[in-house]
Amino acid sequence: MSLFLIIDILGTISFSISGVLTALKKKMDPFGILIIAFVTGAGGGTLRDLLIDANITWMRNLTFVYVIFGAAVVAVIFRKKLGYVRKSLFLFDTIGIALYTIVGVEKGIAAGFPPLICVALGTMTACFGGVIRDILCNEIPVIFRKEIYATACILGGTVYFLLLKTSLSKDFIVIISGSIVIIIRILAVTFKLSLPSIYSKKEMSEE
Repeated sequence: MSLFLIIDILGTISFSISGVLTALKKKMDPFGILIIAFVTGAGGGTLRDLLIDANITWMRNLTFVYVIFGAAVVAVIFRKKLGYVRKSLFLFDTIGIALYTIVGVEKGIAAGFPPLICVALGTMTACFGGVIRDILCNEIPVIFRKEIYATACILGGTVYFLLLKTSLSKDFIVIISGSIVIIIRILAVTFKLSLPSIYSKKEMSEE
């Protein structure tokens, strides 16, 4: 089993669990929970594969379908063990975007795209499963708010490319790049860092 397949599976597990936690918060039935887990775990990768005209991963490799289903069942059974839903959702979502950023960038490299497009594919892979999840759950997607979310993926993907120019092994490059995404996201939430707003305080208060 290759390193990137392992990362892809781990990312799928993390995002599937975050989807389950969101669905549970919305008090969905078992079918709804499974659907949200699936679109969260596979949505970003599906969109990426469609754009680069590649085989849709989960349709060719049923391992991902089994992983999503298994992660959903385990998350439901052990939902009380996951602690506070809000904190658990943040944890699994953050791990998911870090892992999926790396997978998306590597898929772009394998397809022969230039660095800018590869970083965009990594960001899309990491973010759009969550976008679909939030839309279906009637929430404004995190990526469209002021929170630093996609920015962390962009920086992680950029670092990945820069480190490829060094003599570091691929394993270390993956670990460092993924860690950067996680650290930036955690720091942004801990210290309430956000992108500059284009709206004045008056406009914000009128909402």
